[in-house]
Amino acid sequence: MSLDDPIVAEVLADLAPAVQPAPAAIGLPSRFACFVTGTDTEIGKTLTSSALLHALVARGVRACGMKPVAAGAEMRDGELHNEDADSLIAAGNVTMLRSLTTPYMLKEPAAPHIAAALEGVSIESVPILAAYLEIAAASDAVVVEGVGGFRVPLSPGFDSADLAQQLDLPVILVVGMRLGCINQALLTVEAIEARGLTVIGWVANTLEVEMRFLDENIDALIERIPAPLLGRVPRLAQPSAEAAAAYLDFTGLPNWPAQHPNT
Repeated sequence: MSLDDPIVAEVLADLAPAVQPAPAAIGLPSRFACFVTGTDTEIGKTLTSSALLHALVARGVRACGMKPVAAGAEMRDGELHNEDADSLIAAGNVTMLRSLTTPYMLKEPAAPHIAAALEGVSIESVPILAAYLEIAAASDAVVVEGVGGFRVPLSPGFDSADLAQQLDLPVILVVGMRLGCINQALLTVEAIEARGLTVIGWVANTLEVEMRFLDENIDALIERIPAPLLGRVPRLAQPSAEAAAAYLDFTGLPNWPAQHPNT
């Protein structure tokens, strides 16, 4: 099922009349949107996604982050909160309902299909695709962060790679720099391309204080990944969107917005 599927179209028809698909959602080039995935879980996807949003806001555009599925949430002030989802909200400048930015907020910090089963929830694509279109209609740029690695199960017969394919967005890959990262990164790139998607850039995120042969590993990936290195994020003493953005250059990405004259 994709954005062009008749079922999705029917769902969208039920949305408020003012909500129309944003150009990014229907293949037009005037707005920026991307899907951020990683070589594993706890690899730096949220940090990179937040840095993207920070850079977009700094250029004077309306930017919103979306984490369609988040596992590991706690109740605060009568509402479920997830640290990654909250980070994306803080980095963007478009306020949307949490039920849209994270349609599936799950309590158990486990693989999504396990956490969902514990709550009697079935993770499906239609609510996510409809939420994405509503967010895109209200924003100039949308950053969608995946969950775990690229092929994490979400429900029987449906995983995060399926979701990325249905959203049909260009992909940014976050590579956690540690022993074994070359194999993980190249296999992930192959999996992304097998879905007909394009890797438009990748980020080298340092996970270890001192990784042996860090430069050599990055050089090997530069030679083998058919997309530009957007930057190397060091092990940050105080990780933040602003701190990470200082090490990354997104300006060469397709449809990256020009600097707003009033910023």
